[in-house]
Amino acid sequence: MTASVVRVITAVAATLLMPSAALAATPVSAALAAPAASAAVAAPAASAAEPLPALALPAPTGPYQIGVVTRHLVDADRADPWVPDRPRELMVSLWYPALPGTGPAAPYVTPAESAAILAQFQITSVPPEILSTTTTHSRTNARQLPKPGSRSLVILSPGFTLPRSSLTGLAEELASHGYLVAGIDHTYEAAAITFPDGRITGCLACRTADGEAVSASRARDVSFVLDTLRGSYNPHAVAMVGHSIGGSATASTMLADHRIDVGVNMDGTFFPPVPESGLQRPFLMLGAEQHGTPGNDHTWTGTWPNLTGWRRWLTVTGTDHLSFTDYAPLGDQIGVPIQPLPGARCLQITRTYVNAVLDRHLRSRISPLLAGSSPRYPEVIFQNP
Repeated sequence: MTASVVRVITAVAATLLMPSAALAATPVSAALAAPAASAAVAAPAASAAEPLPALALPAPTGPYQIGVVTRHLVDADRADPWVPDRPRELMVSLWYPALPGTGPAAPYVTPAESAAILAQFQITSVPPEILSTTTTHSRTNARQLPKPGSRSLVILSPGFTLPRSSLTGLAEELASHGYLVAGIDHTYEAAAITFPDGRITGCLACRTADGEAVSASRARDVSFVLDTLRGSYNPHAVAMVGHSIGGSATASTMLADHRIDVGVNMDGTFFPPVPESGLQRPFLMLGAEQHGTPGNDHTWTGTWPNLTGWRRWLTVTGTDHLSFTDYAPLGDQIGVPIQPLPGARCLQITRTYVNAVLDRHLRSRISPLLAGSSPRYPEVIFQNP
């Protein structure tokens, strides 16, 4: 994320879901936080007599039905970096190709989580539980298609303060095309994470965390998840895709753990930039429009020459920082758009280009979309400094 789009998130402290009333973002944590879209803050309040539209994520385009399961993982050998007297705990969603018609429809978020998400973006023009009404295209505990252990694995890491659910639309798309997808909630780094015993943790890391500490901690989270899931995926076909600080963590994880074969950073400042020693594996930098301005994020220009394998730097005209998450289409549906480009188009572009990169490097399927500009996607600009 660049300094020009940073917004200090102050509304988080107002919600009772947070661990303390003193969680207004500090200057350091503000640089990590997902910026509240100015259009969202300025949106007029909806009339009480005006019914809200039903919310739904755009349908995935792949041939497979989708199942999802939730896992509570505990790393007994590692203290939590934000609460050292507790072991590190993670909530993980696993999306996968499933047999048709099995399992109930999966929820998006709980009403309490919805309230926390909207509060952090200072959105008061809609009911606080509205995001919990979102229709997904996954079924809880649906039966897997055969041969699950041979599937390519994609790890998803969300932005700072954002839950794993914010990347559900991308996860469902990848699973519908045959990938196993693991979305990780990094505990104490999101507005609200619900655990099986009913605990709801808030963003303790918002108080003092710096970008390098968050990226390094997330790299350890991902390595632990890879260890835990061993045997359920093809170990020679693993990708990681992150939004915002999750994108930075993608690079940090690839440098620390060579099991990640390809990485994608969606509009995240690198904490720190990839060093001169280089990252030789394939990497995509997919950014909002401001990431096409030379010098707007020095960590992107500093990282680019040190990506010594296959690489692309793409920006999408008409987008902002949150445009690579579910909040692009959902924002439009609740009447609070977060970027000029229609939200459904934002998700379509994100899905298409991420899928193309993963298919190329995990399945050897070459797409002309990655060779240069496409008339089908004129919003996507190839940056090659």
